[in-house]
Amino acid sequence: MATKTEMFDLVVLGAGPAGENVADVAHARGLTLFASDARPYFPTHYASDLYSIERHLVGGECSYYACIPSKALLRAGAALRAAQRVDGAKQAVAVSGVDVVGVLRRRDYMTSGGDDKGQVGWLKGAGIELFRGVGKLAGPKKVEVLAQDGSTLTLEAKHAVCISTGTVPLIPPIPGLEQAGYWTNREATSTGTVPKSLLILGGGVVACEMATAYASFGCRCTVLVRGMGLLERMEPFAGEGVGKGLKELGVDVRFAVDTTRVDRVEGEVVAQTSKGEFRAEEILVATGRKPATADLGLPSVSVGLGPGGYIPVDDTLLVSAPTNEAEPWLYALGDVNGRALLTHMGKYQGRQAGEAIAARARGRALGPLGKAEAWGRYTATADEGAVPQIVYTDPEVASVGLTAAEAEKRGRKIRVVDYALGSVAGSYLLADGYAGHARWVVDRDRQVILGATLVGQDVGELVHAATVMVVGEVAVARLWHAVPSFPGMGEVWLRLLEGLGRGDE
Repeated sequence: MATKTEMFDLVVLGAGPAGENVADVAHARGLTLFASDARPYFPTHYASDLYSIERHLVGGECSYYACIPSKALLRAGAALRAAQRVDGAKQAVAVSGVDVVGVLRRRDYMTSGGDDKGQVGWLKGAGIELFRGVGKLAGPKKVEVLAQDGSTLTLEAKHAVCISTGTVPLIPPIPGLEQAGYWTNREATSTGTVPKSLLILGGGVVACEMATAYASFGCRCTVLVRGMGLLERMEPFAGEGVGKGLKELGVDVRFAVDTTRVDRVEGEVVAQTSKGEFRAEEILVATGRKPATADLGLPSVSVGLGPGGYIPVDDTLLVSAPTNEAEPWLYALGDVNGRALLTHMGKYQGRQAGEAIAARARGRALGPLGKAEAWGRYTATADEGAVPQIVYTDPEVASVGLTAAEAEKRGRKIRVVDYALGSVAGSYLLADGYAGHARWVVDRDRQVILGATLVGQDVGELVHAATVMVVGEVAVARLWHAVPSFPGMGEVWLRLLEGLGRGDE
């Protein structure tokens, strides 16, 4: 088959959110920063300077099988229940449940029916050439791409190669599971029909969100958790609140369950476990993710994998490997590096790496970086202690920064302040009998906020305020002058301050 070689400034393996953002930022920096330079980084004809390789859909998992469709599936149930919690509204809404056909139709609209032509158009408009195929490293700054017709293309990167291939579901080696057939997040978010019953293996975000969505559809859900709690990486009260909410939706949650075998008998899934037998029409495996690093050619450039099989990187997203010691060129962005497995963090890393690539292309040495650049444009420092997240269960969970346990593990002297969200004046407007909880983790020595967690209806919209507090390292004394609007839910920050005290009493 035909083989040819082409030269590009930047080659990106994977056109998901991280890959799109690194290409976009590098493009912007090339056109604006270096257009008038005597030695321009990017030539004027930019369309041939960036190359993105994608084997599936441009936009990645998030756009078609994760963030976007899952939230589309969840929203109708959340809106219905919110109305049912307000006197005067609850009398006007149907109590029979959501219209599943309408929910799936809206899901399809939000995911463009699995058609990525819109995002492909964005790539072309940004001057990024797309190649649908399978790419792998073939030596320093070289990527070999296999097309569907069997032809191969060798790409040579002038400045950088970025790996942004994401993750794939981690499937436990349960006897019979492969033969029985199972759902992952892809099937759960893209199905055209809703089963009458669903077994869910796992207790993390995917398990909790899909149990919430499918229970809203009238599906009988059973969640089998190996551990002793839900959302175990978050504050304990988060999992407890979500567990209570799932129970109210009719979801059966079982803890300390080991699944020993799965079979499909006469069209029904039968799971044998340490807590007995469970049956359902389908089974969703939501037991975690693993990095998509297979067949990437990493040995060709002597890149070793870190814990969990993730690619280790520094704060500029440069791969920690001998291949980068003489001349930095290989980066790993998003979920594949294991730093923060969230779409918005992958986008963030893409932006930071794009800046770093452009800076290094101009000859700027970025490492080791000093404190002055710790929160600068070239580093992904937020990955270490300022990661925000929203779990769209009912109640919602919103968090940023460190939990109390994480802070203590890092040797911080902390104070924990809690407040019942149902006592905030704004909660009375949102729902009758509103219930929720808020927590601050405060650094005793520095008097700044290290982390915040909120559980309750609609708390997701509060998390960015907390993120600014954590990232900005805003002194608690200054927060007394950030006056919350009444009667909004943001008044919770004042109540937490009052629980903390002014420190002069």
